[in-house]
This record gives sequence, C-alpha cells and structure tokens, in this order.
Amino acid sequence: MLIEHDPDVRAVEAALFAAEAPMTAEQIKLYVGESVDVGAALRTLADHYQGRGIELVCRAKAWHFQTAPDLSHLLRREKAEMRKLSRAAVETLAIIAYHEPVSRAEIEAIRGVQISKGTLDVLMEADWVRPAGRRDVPGRPLIYATTPGFLTHFGLETRRDLPGLQDLRAAGLLDPVDDVLDGMDFGDDEEEAHDALARAESDEEN
Repeated sequence: MLIEHDPDVRAVEAALFAAEAPMTAEQIKLYVGESVDVGAALRTLADHYQGRGIELVCRAKAWHFQTAPDLSHLLRREKAEMRKLSRAAVETLAIIAYHEPVSRAEIEAIRGVQISKGTLDVLMEADWVRPAGRRDVPGRPLIYATTPGFLTHFGLETRRDLPGLQDLRAAGLLDPVDDVLDGMDFGDDEEEAHDALARAESDEEN
C-alpha cells in the first residue's frame, strides 16, 4: 500500500516531521491515537525513506528524521570548528560507555589516575554523558551513563552496537592503558568492590 493512501502512516509521518526532538513509539501514540499501529507505521516509513535524501532512524528507542549521512556536507554553510577531546575525556567516555553506570571512583580505578571534575563536565556539555542517579552503597556516590545524544552522534542504535574490545584491539585502537578496560571485572565481589569504591569517593568528596 502506498503511504500516501494510508492515514495511519501519514499521521505518524506528520507527528515525526513536526517533532522538536526524537520520539518513542509510546510518545507518538499520544499524538496519533491508541488505535494506530505505530510500530507497523514506523517500519513502513523507514523502508519508504531508505536511500532517499532524508531517512528515518531509531536511536535509543526514539525515532527521528535526519539528512542522509552521505549528503550532510551539502547543508554545511560554515566549516564546523573541531574540538578535540583530551585523552582523559576520551578514556572516561569509553569507560562510561562500556561499563555504565559507573561512579567517578570506579572510572578512576579503571584508568589508574584521578580525573578532574572538568572532564565529566565537558562530556555532559556535549550531551554524551549524564548523571544516572546514585549507587545504593555506603556514601551513595553519583553514577554516570551515556545519553541518547551519544548514540545519535556515533550512529549507534543501542550500546550493543559498540565495537567489542577484541575488534578495537585488532584495529590498533587499544594501547596498554586502554587494555585495563578488558581486565576490569568485579565478578562475584561486585558489591564489595562497589562498597570500597564508594567509600573512597565519599572520603574524597568530604
């Protein structure tokens, strides 16, 4: 069936087109009504826009239209200023992405060095990292996780799409410091490790 003749698909398309931010299927249903099969409409639209100038994509269970990656350069009127992340920020972002949610003390335990508050601030200002509550251990340290913006920026649908550590090592993107990520495993002593790290972070904050 052509989408031009399907009122449900057209309604979902209109809701997405007018949205200021990506929307989940549940949010779309609030606009188009409970009777609409939003999932089927989204699949129809995704197929319809595949290979066109704009495409419908899903990032972290939220849907939005975006310019086809191979055409994005046509819309750039000014050269974007590239800001290179520091090594500390790159390592911190990688640790959070692969081990989230993690506290500052856990990040420092993996990296082997302390991180400045500014490092996390930079990642949060970029909308790649967010506070994700507090761990339910003594000291209740703040924990961090990645955001939907992180997935969108790196073209990932979910964190399961992150390359494996073996893939990164094979590509030459891991050095001996980064290999610590591979060996970080709390195992059966996870709660004990979290308690120790929480106490360390609590002492630091106090």
